[in-house]
Amino acid sequence: MAFFLGLDGGGTGCRAVLADAEGRVLGRGEGGPANIMSDREGALAAIMATAEQALAGRDPAEVTACLGLAGANISGARNWLGPMLPFGRVRVVHDAVTAVAGALGAADGIVVAIGTGSVFSRQIGGEVTSIGGWGPILGDEASGAWIGKLFLAEVLRSVDGLAPKTALNDLTLERFGGAQAIVAFARTATGADFAREARQLLEHAADPAAEAVLEAATTHVVAAIDRLQTEKGLPVTFTGGLGPIFADRLFGRWDQRPARGNPLDGALRLALEMG
Repeated sequence: MAFFLGLDGGGTGCRAVLADAEGRVLGRGEGGPANIMSDREGALAAIMATAEQALAGRDPAEVTACLGLAGANISGARNWLGPMLPFGRVRVVHDAVTAVAGALGAADGIVVAIGTGSVFSRQIGGEVTSIGGWGPILGDEASGAWIGKLFLAEVLRSVDGLAPKTALNDLTLERFGGAQAIVAFARTATGADFAREARQLLEHAADPAAEAVLEAATTHVVAAIDRLQTEKGLPVTFTGGLGPIFADRLFGRWDQRPARGNPLDGALRLALEMG
């Protein structure tokens, strides 16, 4: 194959990079959400639009592609998506795999990937073990979507007098226009919608309501890392949009290492390895 494509996709958006066999970047693309769990057709459209940007008219049949997608482990996308794509060769993996490949390369360590969703992975001798990443309904603890849901639930609890009233809670009620409006929002909100609420919380991180939610999230992060740790003490790398938040909160607890690259870098690396 003449070209190699890496693609990183999830509930917030897609990114793609095209390179030659030497790893020289030839093109890039960006696109909308690719939620393969709830919207197969929309995800496929976003993936193809993003890939086509990076290809810039090149023949997809000459491309070896690796797609790292949120939810690929529980949606079955590793089986059904590949045959729907026009690439000469294609591999579909969970985004935890590309996150590890980008962050660690071939090194041993633990990768904490926290954005709209979350997943925790350990690599030892090239073998990757992941926990979490079960999606926004039953899992993705400490993620933007999880934090946003817990935050809004606590706002409602404050209305009932079951949680303290704080400036942030009152501001949120005012912004939505009342408790009923929050409930209406939650009925149709996506993971990305809830993650935007997490950003609102982070802008007022000193508020007691924000700190309580962040402390609950941090407890989940610690439990997952402890589950993956070994007696030798593996270094920990935090990635994703919310990764730096927990890296700061947990500074000094483990040896922390900066990521060598991002999940898109990891997808391209895996595509090149297929060659």
